[in-house]
Amino acid sequence: MTGAAQWCNSDPVSEQPSRYGITIPFDGVSLPEHRRWFSELVDLGYTDVWSAEVDGADGFTPLALAAAWEPSLNLGVAITPAYTRGPALLAQSVAAMADAAPGHFTFGLGASSEVIVSAWNNIDYVEPYKRVRDTLTFLKAALSGEKVTADYDTFSVRGFRLARPVTPPPIFLAALRPGMLRLAGRHADGAILNWLSADDVKTAVAEVGPGHPIAARIFVIPTADAELARGVARRMIAAYLNVTAYAEFQRWLGRGEALTPMWEAWAAGDRKGALAAISDEVVDELVVHGPPEACREHVGRYMENGVSIPAIMIVPVVDMAEAVRGLAPS
Repeated sequence: MTGAAQWCNSDPVSEQPSRYGITIPFDGVSLPEHRRWFSELVDLGYTDVWSAEVDGADGFTPLALAAAWEPSLNLGVAITPAYTRGPALLAQSVAAMADAAPGHFTFGLGASSEVIVSAWNNIDYVEPYKRVRDTLTFLKAALSGEKVTADYDTFSVRGFRLARPVTPPPIFLAALRPGMLRLAGRHADGAILNWLSADDVKTAVAEVGPGHPIAARIFVIPTADAELARGVARRMIAAYLNVTAYAEFQRWLGRGEALTPMWEAWAAGDRKGALAAISDEVVDELVVHGPPEACREHVGRYMENGVSIPAIMIVPVVDMAEAVRGLAPS
């Protein structure tokens, strides 16, 4: 078997059995309907399901259902914002998932974006690096069972202790640039990557440092219709990469010159021009598309370059069940 499937037996980073994940919940599928989907995922060879927390389901509920219905699956959230829950409530949510899926849950923490934090949740998006660092420090203490009374740079906690102690789960940090990537390498249990090419993985992993597991959300459009795929991908790229954090990430990766025409058109209010300014080369680097076998091989290149846990995000331009089966590792 070629492509991603060949990596199902070895992990180039940790030399531990590799994991091969998919993003949930699936578009067009209600949460109760996911029970049969989780069962099929296991049969197809998927090892992981990873949720997100943007504008659909929260990050924990789909994972709690998966823990109850298919306990063999590894679970992850990529990511939960450091701002949108208070520190104590966030610790409770993480502890509850760790209790529901002992040894199978990875918590992903990140800064998120101004849109999600400020525009949608009416919370000031200030000092994101410090907020993530402080939240990580607090969670490590709280999840270990300590009673926490501390003044951090971005918040304070007085006398909190978890009433239901758990074995702390791994905490991965979502990281886009050197500062956060290095923080993940120094103080977290792994890193989460997003919106980068297979070749870019090497650049990011070098900042994290050797020996750390790396998860990555990889956008996949499994269709042989390249025109359709690129049209959908351009809209996704414009929506995400005009957000400041993602724009700076692309500049750091060396894609600034290629994306400047899109940024300029977007800033001028020319949405159509912005889409047209995104080259095929940029699309093909950042969004995996093509027939399922070609997509699996492309995902395999991410894994060759250091991603140990791919979390495929299927963009639904074809039947979802067909796509899930076509992209399976076995």
